[in-house]
Amino acid sequence: MVCIAAFIVLALMSVFVGILAIFKRDIGHKYWGTFKKAWGCVWKKVRLQKCETNFKDDIKNSLLSRVVVKKPKLVKPISIGIEVLAVLIVAVTLWSVVEAAKAGLSLWVFGTCNVSQPSNCSITDDVCAIDLAPPANIGEATVRWFTEWGEIFVGIPDRIRRWDARQYLPQNASFWSYEEGRPVALDVFDPGCPTCLMSFRNQQASGFFERNNVAYLPYVIVNPSTGEDRFPNSRLFASYLVAVRTSGVSSTNASNPIPLGWRMIERSFTGEDANNINWQEAIKRMSEDEARILLEGWLFDFGVVPHDISRIRRVADSAETKSTLLVYRNIVENRINAKGIPTTIFGGRRHTGLYE
Repeated sequence: MVCIAAFIVLALMSVFVGILAIFKRDIGHKYWGTFKKAWGCVWKKVRLQKCETNFKDDIKNSLLSRVVVKKPKLVKPISIGIEVLAVLIVAVTLWSVVEAAKAGLSLWVFGTCNVSQPSNCSITDDVCAIDLAPPANIGEATVRWFTEWGEIFVGIPDRIRRWDARQYLPQNASFWSYEEGRPVALDVFDPGCPTCLMSFRNQQASGFFERNNVAYLPYVIVNPSTGEDRFPNSRLFASYLVAVRTSGVSSTNASNPIPLGWRMIERSFTGEDANNINWQEAIKRMSEDEARILLEGWLFDFGVVPHDISRIRRVADSAETKSTLLVYRNIVENRINAKGIPTTIFGGRRHTGLYE
């Protein structure tokens, strides 16, 4: 273990020694000779051969040389400590390699380096994460660690297969516009997710809605610690999006063919209130009653008559709509296996995070 630990430490030191060697070549020659010995020992270990015993002794003797002269009684305990430290260095290095491999595979498969708590992955901040509750104890954490590996390996086929958005469309899906021959795409989003707002704007600016038949699937992110919705009034908004699609109500304004649900999404993501605050942010600051009045006011602006608005309200508050949102949750979490929102399926791929 000492020779392996020495190789690890020397490998980490190589950058600094390389810089010093520019000015003092004797340091570089001395270091390089020791490094080659360490590598030779490691290579023999890999091939299940014995290392040179004198290399281990050289390392320990160089570390203990001053102790032997001043405090010879400490030689034995320090020698044992060196062995223990070597084991720890090797163990920590192996653990780091395993964790790095796990994070890399997770990033490739799911678009986040943390399977259970994507919000803790600092390199994927362009997403509203779908987190699981933190493990309650060491036993649960251990089970979670192995479960995450299982999810990664199960998800690898999803990463390389061709995705078909039509398999995940809600019943009677609402398309921004529909034209025969165009590919079908699916936008999974939370009405309160700021990244979803930016993603929608990017899609609109890039002509995404003109190149694809795009349907929406609202998903409400829940805070795993409290069980409450992460963004205030997201569930209310999602309920109205379901209701305008399932109630059969249409706008009296025939000049705008975009469906009511998409018009509500567009106004929330691109419009502003009288104080120049984006509607998405303004809705988060409202009470549920205020948000309801606002959404129904939008429907009136879009040409929905009061009688039909009342009908949409009843459908939004119905048990059927609550059940529909649970069905959507199952689609997102268990069939699409999304770890973050927005998730968009188009071009035969599943894309997580901001649409660029």
